[in-house]
Amino acid sequence: MVLAACGGDGEQDAPTPEPTTPSPSGDAPQEPRTVEPRVDAEVATDLNVPWDIVFLDDGSALVTQRDAASVVRVSADGSVTDLGEVPGVQPGGEGGLQGLAITPDESTVFAYLTSPTDNRVVRMSFDGAALGEPEPILTGLAKAQFHQGGALLYDADEDLLFVAVGDAAQAGLAQDTSSLNGKILRIDTDGNPAPGNPFGNEVWSYGHRNVEGLAFDSEGRLWASEFGDKAADELNLIESGGNYGWPEVEGASDDERFVAPKATWSVEEASPAGLAIVGDTAYLGALRGQRLLAVPLDGENVGTPVSYLVEEFGRIRAAAAAPDGTLWISTSNTDGRIASRDGDDRLLRLIVQEGLPDEER
Repeated sequence: MVLAACGGDGEQDAPTPEPTTPSPSGDAPQEPRTVEPRVDAEVATDLNVPWDIVFLDDGSALVTQRDAASVVRVSADGSVTDLGEVPGVQPGGEGGLQGLAITPDESTVFAYLTSPTDNRVVRMSFDGAALGEPEPILTGLAKAQFHQGGALLYDADEDLLFVAVGDAAQAGLAQDTSSLNGKILRIDTDGNPAPGNPFGNEVWSYGHRNVEGLAFDSEGRLWASEFGDKAADELNLIESGGNYGWPEVEGASDDERFVAPKATWSVEEASPAGLAIVGDTAYLGALRGQRLLAVPLDGENVGTPVSYLVEEFGRIRAAAAAPDGTLWISTSNTDGRIASRDGDDRLLRLIVQEGLPDEER
């Protein structure tokens, strides 16, 4: 058992890797494997802490720049269009302009941001060329130097939003289901609690320290990447009303009150940020670990995680599944944690599926 501790989320210095392990959460799939990612293109360079990536139907992507509090549109051929700053953002520490989500008709964009007083979710109109003024739909989320959370995921089937909120370095909030911090929330597009939520408020799951990645698999199951404190970082399969343990436990536990993670890593090896699922593999950007983590999925079970691109590009943050079957990732070397390189920060496009025809890229 690991008790609460203060401090950052593990976004620190170079890694000292330890073995990765799938957690004992059921029968593991038989010898699942991942396809070794191949860097297909350096799509864009000289970005400012690119935190999240969401795709448009034409294959271009909207990318948040956390510390610049701005959004850029990046086309598949690498052209970058600045859509401007989002008003009301106050970057600092791990906060700023973070997660994005967009409706299927591409008329509305949602963003998770840090304001002078709180973390919040805002709604903006989008006409393809510019974003409208931000309209707050969920406010009052406690902010701090660390543990902001910040991931957004739009559920097109239900027209709902999932929102990952960090514990704001107040670990006790994670076990309080009346608090929205240390939670994954499920809300409608006006910011109201979604019908069917387990506690009658916005909370969908609790006991989270700092979730920065959310993704659906092919069957609509919700997965989350989570920063641990000192014992273990986690990949979790999220269920309604589930208690994921923080700060009572960290990593795998025999305590039946808590949902066990599907995979864990040492915090030196991982510090997982963005999460994407392509085919039957979950990909996590690892900040402190300076690598891309790949976890084979088989339904609700996982195989052995594999590390790729170790220290090749520095800290890896965002991971996003593109419409053409490729995986886009971003580096995070301009956030002050390590020395940046010429061209940082950058977006990379990876081939992660066998036999993907050129015309599908």
